[in-house]
Amino acid sequence: MNVSKTNALHRCLNFLIALVWLVNGLFCKVLGYTPRHRQIVATIAGGQHADLLTTLIGIAEIGMAIWILSRILPHLNAVVQIIIIATMNTIEFFLVPGLLLWGKLNAVFALAFILVIYCNEFILKKQPVHTV
Repeated sequence: MNVSKTNALHRCLNFLIALVWLVNGLFCKVLGYTPRHRQIVATIAGGQHADLLTTLIGIAEIGMAIWILSRILPHLNAVVQIIIIATMNTIEFFLVPGLLLWGKLNAVFALAFILVIYCNEFILKKQPVHTV
């Protein structure tokens, strides 16, 4: 694949990755279109503050989407995403597998998303070649 096609794929994947964070943050958590997310938070953190915590998590996910699109410190951003996804999915795998969309199989989708993020930032992204 030539450099321009690789760069185009990288930009497209960046947009799609940001879209995943935005949809999950805004629609699933802040606007509450997926009550299962609030149930997960209530089960893990307790029901008393589940609404507030779910909204705050959603706002953080929206912030992640903005950070991705800003391209500020993209390597750090990719590492933070990977850590968050791995941590969140490990906790959910053991504490609330029955509330996950695909149960314990969710871990496979999380791993796939982690691999997309990793490959997009550390393999696909082409640094400009500087010649002297």
